[in-house]
Amino acid sequence: MKRTIITSVLLAIVVILAGCSGGSAPDAGAGEPIKIIAAHNQTSTENPYHDGLLKFKEVAEEESDGRITVEVHAGTIGTAESELVEKLVIGAADVVLVSPGFMTQTGIPEFDFFALPYLFDSYEHWERVVDGPVGADIAEMVNEKSNNDFKMLGYWSAGARHYYGKKPLEEMSDLNGMTIRTQASGVVADFWQQAGAIPTSVAWGELYQALQQNVVDASENAYPYFVQQNHHTTRNGQYITETAHDYTTRFLLANGERFDKYPEDIQQILLEASEASVEAERESLMAQEEEYKEIALEAGAEVNQIDTEPFKEIAAPIQDGLAEELDMEETLEEVRSLE
Repeated sequence: MKRTIITSVLLAIVVILAGCSGGSAPDAGAGEPIKIIAAHNQTSTENPYHDGLLKFKEVAEEESDGRITVEVHAGTIGTAESELVEKLVIGAADVVLVSPGFMTQTGIPEFDFFALPYLFDSYEHWERVVDGPVGADIAEMVNEKSNNDFKMLGYWSAGARHYYGKKPLEEMSDLNGMTIRTQASGVVADFWQQAGAIPTSVAWGELYQALQQNVVDASENAYPYFVQQNHHTTRNGQYITETAHDYTTRFLLANGERFDKYPEDIQQILLEASEASVEAERESLMAQEEEYKEIALEAGAEVNQIDTEPFKEIAAPIQDGLAEELDMEETLEEVRSLE
């Protein structure tokens, strides 16, 4: 199978460098512990990503009786997902957490399927999909299309994403003409444009200032992430409308080629550690969603509900169009059947 063409020039360079370096998995028989570098891009350790990777470390080290050591990084080897994937390719990281939006840049457009607005109508629906045959099939497809560059270790979540902005949404027309910080291209941008808003790109680290200084009117994210950044305290972030337009998916990835070089018992331990990390991350996320919603309310933010049916009516044809483009119509129908 022809090797996936990485669209990022920098990624293309690091793939070449990886080939030149001849990187391989540590020799488990050499007496030295196998060191696993696991990384996410959030700089705070008070988030579900970090909790998940700490559980991965705990299980891997305990079950291997010291044959595996895990070093967990919270933004210290990269705060951009591109940096983490680069390091995964060249061997400077062994396990990384990334989003669908970024992974489409690696030449596998099927990742974008998980970015579709209103693809899921609840956490339970999302879990039935990613933990069932659909999730297994997509994991296998990713591995094949990347020529074993990417091995799916588990599906994590970054929460249910909601609108927050300078005014509450009572109906969809309230979005007309508003600038909203979100993905500025692809199916996400299409959705917000059709809802009446103007999708705008702002770096995550610059968003607090952009909301405070009226550079953008609104944004969207899950409670643990935007409340940790105090976006709810800005002039354009204090009104939260629970649109729940995306029950998000994050991918826990390893480099398949290096993974396959480990002894079978080590591989099994790493898979067990991955499974435990999935459970820990999701449990932490659910607790933090409630916790940070309360923090926002106590700080004076206002939260309201909205009829999401008009939003779902916009999302449905966008889902159909991408599924047809990706030849994933059957997958979409299976997802819908699991609601």
